Amino acid sequence: MLNTDDNSLEARVAWLYFMEGMTQADIAEKLGMTRLRVNRMLVEARTSGLISITLNSRFATCVELEQALIREFGLKDAVIIPTPDDPDLVPVLLGQAAGEYLSNFLEANRVKGLGLGWGATLRETIRNMRPGRYPDLCVNSMMGGLTHGLELNTFETASSLANRLSAECQYLAAPIYAGSPASRDIILSQDVFREAFERISANDVAVLSIGDLSLRSLLIRYGLPRDVPTEELLALGAVGDILGQFYDAEGRVIDHPLNLRAIALPLSELSRIPTVILASGGRNKIPAIAAALKAHLASVVICDENTARAARDLVLAGDASQESPMGGRRSRP
Repeated sequence: MLNTDDNSLEARVAWLYFMEGMTQADIAEKLGMTRLRVNRMLVEARTSGLISITLNSRFATCVELEQALIREFGLKDAVIIPTPDDPDLVPVLLGQAAGEYLSNFLEANRVKGLGLGWGATLRETIRNMRPGRYPDLCVNSMMGGLTHGLELNTFETASSLANRLSAECQYLAAPIYAGSPASRDIILSQDVFREAFERISANDVAVLSIGDLSLRSLLIRYGLPRDVPTEELLALGAVGDILGQFYDAEGRVIDHPLNLRAIALPLSELSRIPTVILASGGRNKIPAIAAALKAHLASVVICDENTARAARDLVLAGDASQESPMGGRRSRP
């Protein structure tokens, strides 16, 4: 973590580089530091959100892919950004794009309920939201949270966005998973949780991310119950999760008790929310994003170009394999 002096120096380095057009070597000489340190500070400035870069032109291939996704999957909208060389920058850059998109959406539409998932991309999204005053807006978490502290917990995600927008905030004060399906039913039978889920179902907008089953997944690392090994989920065909619920390559929730333990809006009810924004990317999430597209789990997709293109190709390849030799479609299992 940078201290106050380091933050001030980082801001000065960023100003000299981006605003005054100085080279890294010139900045190093001017400020009496090494060029390597200048480079590291510029990287930190981008990843921390101190610097937000907006291009006045769009990559033609990204725009073309956006239109293809909208047309082929019945989306309301799509935002595709160029894929960075460094995979660790994917959530940072997607967060910038999602923050810009959501800021514009709130300014153009009357939104009373905004539901949130969790994850690194959504943390970056909130960092890149334009501050505003929305006293009639209720920001709410759509799933339970971790029982131990973590910066990316659902509670912090919802409160951070509400503070940025001067909006009301409502938590789903429960763990991500109950101990069993029966205990989940008992929890949700209480009045406070029935009211919470009525509020969640009435959201105008949901902003969610997708998890995969690799160790890059925060849910796999921090949230999965100890009595559920990842191998069990993979054996049932799981390719990813949304709101802690795991689904297969067709976008169908897998038949595992864990999904019945999730304290979150069921994926089958996402279609009730007028605008569901899925912001996610990275090569490790290609199968999960493809399945979400195939099952129409989102109305707006924000993704990086290489991932979105591979996910689209994966869906189209699967659809082509369903074609019979006579040109008709085979029935799906």
